[in-house]
Amino acid sequence: MDNKNNYCVIMSGGIGSRFWPFSREARPKQFLDFFGTGRSLLQLTVDRFKKILPIENIYIVTNKEYAQLVIDELPELDSSQILLEPMRRNTAPCIAFASYHIQSFNPEANIVVAPSDHLILKEDEFVSVIQKSLEFVKKHDTLLTLGIQPSRPETGYGYIQIGDEKLEDITKVKVFTEKPNIELAKVFFESGEFLWNSGIFVWNIKTILNAFHKYLPEITNRFDQGLDKFGISEEKSFIEENFPFCPNISIDYGIMEKADNVYVQAANFGWSDLGTWGSLYEISEKDENANATLIAETLFFDSSENVVTLPADKLAVIQGLDGYIVAEADGVLLICKKEEEQRIKQFVADVKFKYGEKYI
Repeated sequence: MDNKNNYCVIMSGGIGSRFWPFSREARPKQFLDFFGTGRSLLQLTVDRFKKILPIENIYIVTNKEYAQLVIDELPELDSSQILLEPMRRNTAPCIAFASYHIQSFNPEANIVVAPSDHLILKEDEFVSVIQKSLEFVKKHDTLLTLGIQPSRPETGYGYIQIGDEKLEDITKVKVFTEKPNIELAKVFFESGEFLWNSGIFVWNIKTILNAFHKYLPEITNRFDQGLDKFGISEEKSFIEENFPFCPNISIDYGIMEKADNVYVQAANFGWSDLGTWGSLYEISEKDENANATLIAETLFFDSSENVVTLPADKLAVIQGLDGYIVAEADGVLLICKKEEEQRIKQFVADVKFKYGEKYI
């Protein structure tokens, strides 16, 4: 396929607080090597998209605090391919920033937007799905999202209900649903009408900017001011200056749940968003008692369904634990029930209150 008009925007500005203490504000999860492969999640994401489009068409949007981390991890990228957010403003402003920038030099661009911290196990299938999606949005004025065939009732993901209307063999979205409770997740799973929301989007630059103008004018009213006044580099600086005035809103809430031209491509390429220790546990190899170990060495006695990660030179001997997270990194040891991992954000807040930034 002709790739010159195809671009990838990788969102890499999150702090990954749910993976504390492994993930820290100074080096969040997208910059970590979770599986001892020698490649971080961000590097693996770029490796994946290099199979689909030219390296010069890959853009990273990240917080200005992580600029050097991105440069160090991705020396093959030019500095112009790294877009720096002066502050965190969620996914809608992030995507608008990249869209305006790419439009300034290629108004015919087709763009795939992806987080930097996803795991994809079936990369050949992933490549095929993305290539098909880019061809689809090139021909159709649609906002396309990738939906994952559920393998279980899951309360940690958002869901997409598919409708009956189709364009080619791509299905129109009926409704988005936020993370359900377990009873509703079971209904979704058993109905066969729902897909997991992957957070991966594909669209033409004109389509997404039209949607921004229609549904988030508080962003476009800011960014439009620089369109005809500046060259590419000046406009980039102009957007950075206006970025803090954008609302803190996700692309899902701001556009996808409101637009009437949203379609979903069902896929099954071994996806996990690695959003929580629980999701990491689900995709990790386990012993005969369903214990998962990452990187370090462990011996388990009378223990089951735990997930353990320690520095590579450490050994953990664990007795009598069932269903726990045991994680050590940079002077912090966390021992927490897997079923209560939503409390980790509060643990981080309490640690920050009592000890300051030292352990955050």
